[in-house]
Amino acid sequence: MSWSGPSPDTDVEKLLAKPMVCIGMYVAAASLVCTLAMAADTFNGFRSKKYWFPSKYFSLNATSLTLLAVVMKLPVDLTTRMHTATDRLAKVSSLVFMSTAMANFFTSLGSMDDKDILMNVAALGILVITVTSNVFMQIIQVRSLLSGRLAFAEEILAIGSMLLLLVMCGSSALMIPSTKRYLETKYKEMHKSALIEEQVEMGKITTDKLRVLIKKYWIMAETSCLQFVVARSVTCTLSGVISLLISLVLVEAHIRMAREYRILNESKSSYGWSTKWILLTQTTGVIVGTIAPASRWFIAINFRSSNEGSSKSIKSALTVEGYWTQKMVDWKQSSLSFKIRHLKSRKVVHDLRGLILKLCIFAQFLTVLASKLVLLISVCIISPLITCFKCVRRLKRRERISDSSSSRHQEDVDIKHYVMLLEGEVELPTETLGNVCKEINYIIQKGKMHKPKSLLNFFYKSRNFNGVKEFDSHQVPSLHPEDLPYCWSLPVVTLTSIALALPNVEKNNTTCLLNSVTEGLSIMKLVDKNFGRKGSLANIRTAANIVWVGVEIYHKWQGKDLHETSLKGKNSKEILEELSNKAEKTVLEFKRDARESHMKNPLNWPTNVIAANSMYRISRAILLTRGVESDKTDGALFEQLSIMIADIMAACFTNLGRVITMRCHSNGIEEMEKSVRKAALLLGETEEVLGLLQQRELPVLLAPDQAAYIEEWRALFQQENKNNQGSVSMPNAEIDASRSRKEEVVIKTEG
Repeated sequence: MSWSGPSPDTDVEKLLAKPMVCIGMYVAAASLVCTLAMAADTFNGFRSKKYWFPSKYFSLNATSLTLLAVVMKLPVDLTTRMHTATDRLAKVSSLVFMSTAMANFFTSLGSMDDKDILMNVAALGILVITVTSNVFMQIIQVRSLLSGRLAFAEEILAIGSMLLLLVMCGSSALMIPSTKRYLETKYKEMHKSALIEEQVEMGKITTDKLRVLIKKYWIMAETSCLQFVVARSVTCTLSGVISLLISLVLVEAHIRMAREYRILNESKSSYGWSTKWILLTQTTGVIVGTIAPASRWFIAINFRSSNEGSSKSIKSALTVEGYWTQKMVDWKQSSLSFKIRHLKSRKVVHDLRGLILKLCIFAQFLTVLASKLVLLISVCIISPLITCFKCVRRLKRRERISDSSSSRHQEDVDIKHYVMLLEGEVELPTETLGNVCKEINYIIQKGKMHKPKSLLNFFYKSRNFNGVKEFDSHQVPSLHPEDLPYCWSLPVVTLTSIALALPNVEKNNTTCLLNSVTEGLSIMKLVDKNFGRKGSLANIRTAANIVWVGVEIYHKWQGKDLHETSLKGKNSKEILEELSNKAEKTVLEFKRDARESHMKNPLNWPTNVIAANSMYRISRAILLTRGVESDKTDGALFEQLSIMIADIMAACFTNLGRVITMRCHSNGIEEMEKSVRKAALLLGETEEVLGLLQQRELPVLLAPDQAAYIEEWRALFQQENKNNQGSVSMPNAEIDASRSRKEEVVIKTEG
């Protein structure tokens, strides 16, 4: 009995083919994501005038490789029949899209460490080899039908471009480790040179000097950026040529298919109408993704045509610099990473590895040489056009250039001294360096847009630095035999807490004070952080931060509502005594209950106890002054505290120039760009503050290193007071009184 119904195999095939349209749309979606990422990098490059287009959104990593694996669904599909013009063109567009994506990956190699480079390039190689193997398997299986295979030549060219770009990518990856070491060594030498120049020009730090300093280090940071270095390399340049040529191959295939077969007809494969969406998104991706690699190639031609003569160009094209092969030479000369006990076996393995590496070095040599020759040919063909374009452009802008040529020339001479170039690299064009300088100027201007407006208005209250010596008094008996030091922000936080608790003060004044201190503390924290003495003041800085969170957000000091305190109708003296007593009680209770020996050191105290000790001393000092000036109103006391806060901030901000300078002095080239960018933003934000401080003179006996610490200021002012009184040491009666007060407090605490 024979089966007359439909074949079970046919039914299974139909069921399996149903979701293929959805899979095709998934491929189109993955292609669209890659296209948008490449477009974002291209837009970012044009916006920032970095025409070497750094990889920020589309880089070589696990996410992008996974997306590309989805995009390659059509080329690796060996079973689905795809014979129409639309289907065949979609396969070619997938392969060209892969080549375009690889060309966009090159600069991202500069942002990875050695391990990430190895893993990501290996993963890319596996993906490319897998795609290539699947395509060639299909070609071999249907070799009898190749005469009727549409777009076969374009398919082979796309595969060839993928493999060639993989070789270029591996070549660039091998160059990066030795390049990084070379640039780090060169940066250290240039950094030393810059430090010597700074010491020679040492004097009062001005905003103009800081601008010049930031510009120097920005030039060093940008030109030594490894992404920029890779973008300038000849292998990356060749990738641009390949990307441009293979995109033209896809355009040619589109035009030829449109003429012969009407490519937008219905697809006969299982992917159905989704094939057209795949073709559309991938073709768009190829067009968008070709812009960055082609621009790098054109810029490289512009570099060479501007700086080299013909004889020098030929000589450079026939020279392969050592950093291209240095990594493999190091591997060849190093010992085996694994142990082999048998001497002869170890020798065989070592010789075999040496032979393989020698072949790799030779292949690297040929790759770099071929890349240089292609670039030289490109320069010979295109440089006449560039020269004509420059002549026309120069004629149009001659008047503008003549007006500013002298100043610009002087600036360029200074800037070029700090450009970081590899061995054999041509000098960067003036226009490129100008764009780099414009970027740092834009960053400084961006910082100006966020300048602390409330702080600037508040800053005019300060006329000198007297608040530094007035906020605390040595006449206040200490709660511990060893005095607790201050950081810059702790007295400001404490004084602000007291000021907000005062009665009969207009709400507008307290709001302005709160906003001003909030803006000022964000800058003071930078000074405290940059000049912290080996973390000895870490607990004190933390105490100030915690107290300020309560004051700013909840209007409370250690659970005590400052707003409610100011409305109770008490006078300022009672409020000061209340805050002082609460703080004193907190410190004495902790000392009584503390059992661990390390807590005897006040630097190890909990943050709430440190803040309480500060409140006790400062409120007592104000009470002492209040006793002398008992006729002062609450509003007048608020104003006095505001001036004291402004004086402390002014003394702290005298260190801003050194903070900005220290941020420029980064330890490594990888962190330098980010560090200099922060310095430029800080300069923009605080330029007006620095301008006001330039009109003041620091105390004569205060060295720059001492000016970073509020305790040094207090010690200097205390010494000046003693000198003004005609004696260096404290009178014996006062010493005895002070000792008796300390002993009384200690006995009381221990009891």
